[in-house]
Amino acid sequence: MYLAGFEIWHSRPFAPTRRLALGEIDLPMDPAPGLGGLLLAAVVSAHFRSVDEDLVPDIHRLVTQVTRGEKIVQPRLRHRYQVDRHGLARSMHSIHGEGETLEFDLETHGSHLQQVLGAIYVLERFDDSVRQAVAPLLHRAMKWGGTIGPAFASYVLGGGSSSLTALTDPRAWALEVLGFPVGAAVPGKREVQRRFRDRLRDVHPDHGGAEADASQLIADITEARRVLLESAP
Repeated sequence: MYLAGFEIWHSRPFAPTRRLALGEIDLPMDPAPGLGGLLLAAVVSAHFRSVDEDLVPDIHRLVTQVTRGEKIVQPRLRHRYQVDRHGLARSMHSIHGEGETLEFDLETHGSHLQQVLGAIYVLERFDDSVRQAVAPLLHRAMKWGGTIGPAFASYVLGGGSSSLTALTDPRAWALEVLGFPVGAAVPGKREVQRRFRDRLRDVHPDHGGAEADASQLIADITEARRVLLESAP
């Protein structure tokens, strides 16, 4: 099932000019950073390691400038960002879901730098609150050295769950993880802490929990507590 996607239009590898434009953007960001922020981070991570290291400081500065809403003087990093897509090639990046599992489909027709720049300029299209939420993901994505999959998603989200429900409806996911009834009102902080301790005890290997699953379950339970405490009355 298709969940999110966006297009980057870029000059072809042997074109005499280096140009960049954006196409269709379908990136859910609510609640931020959402699936949209995760996809932008995935594109940055997949290509950042292959960018000329001399350009790395400027890429970090560009993310910071976009996050602040500053005007970006063009051309930037050897590329001109424009509206016109005539004569440019297209790369499409998307996320699909099957059950609670996310799958990344990242095209690589342009250069690595073009893909990184495109993802950063997409972020510029969103309002300040979204940019503030997504920018830390992009910076973390630049440090990732593995494949783009569930482990990447958990890392770039700061240890949070990468399940589909956790990204689209974190409160409902958190209630389920801590064992509250479906549709329950947001519980108070004391009840959240009590459920957290009970669930932690249930999954811990010292109390009969499966050792192979304990680490991820404990991480999910801890993240669920954080989500609910932030919204608890």
